[in-house]
Amino acid sequence: MNANASDIPGYTYGTSTVAASSATLDDLQRLKISAGFTEEDARYLRTAGVVLEDQVERIVNHWRAGIIAGIPHLARHSRNLDGSANPDYLARSNRRFQQWILDTCLRPYDQDWLNYQREIALRHTSVKKNQTDHADSTPFVPYSDIAAFLAVLNDTIKPYLEAKGDNESDVAHMHNAWCKSMQIQIALWAKPYMEIESAGTEW
Repeated sequence: MNANASDIPGYTYGTSTVAASSATLDDLQRLKISAGFTEEDARYLRTAGVVLEDQVERIVNHWRAGIIAGIPHLARHSRNLDGSANPDYLARSNRRFQQWILDTCLRPYDQDWLNYQREIALRHTSVKKNQTDHADSTPFVPYSDIAAFLAVLNDTIKPYLEAKGDNESDVAHMHNAWCKSMQIQIALWAKPYMEIESAGTEW
């Protein structure tokens, strides 16, 4: 776990400023069962976290600069409304993006984790987007784009899981656990989107 996580701008995991999730721990358990996420997967995710810990900056740069920057309808969400670059907004959100990788792998999936899933989702909706960094950017990120982009995250994480020389079987288990977590998280993120008044326009 990042020992300096408390220094990440706008990162409020486990604090009183994060509201309770409207999804319950029973809901989370149901999603784990639906995704086939087991205790073995949790163990392999922790292993993945150790493998990825010193690579998260490179991974996020790959996703943001190497992929998202070349997709205009995705890149605009970290830019100013006039399309100009907003390097401060990008840098701050990149650090939270990096920490999200570690939280995915190394945090226990408990009430704090569940609450922060709601917070992550809301920061992509019109309810909270731009507020954390006082940015003048797009009002929301369409949920459909987030859901579709998970395919890229799943595909591109695998070389980083292979980078430390773990055997093929362990890498496959780590990757499978990562993908299951992505399915659970995208299901959890759907709930805040569905609960907001403008849900029909933020798809």
